[in-house]
Amino acid sequence: MNDLSYSENLLTPGEVALLFRVDPKTVSRWAAAGRIGCIRTPGGHRRFRESEVNALLAVRLKGAADDGCQLAPV
Repeated sequence: MNDLSYSENLLTPGEVALLFRVDPKTVSRWAAAGRIGCIRTPGGHRRFRESEVNALLAVRLKGAADDGCQLAPV
């Protein structure tokens, strides 16, 4: 939870959940466990850097492809 660049897009847990096809509570658990970084708003809500989410998504997709799995088209 470092300094925020104002030009960087931030995503809500719900938006991240849609990308990973998981429940928003799962995204919150990932953040609590340190699996994904987050920023807290003044109201205490979690926000996620779009660049970090995209990098994590790319790693997960690559891992699935390396396992010989075919990914469904989105």
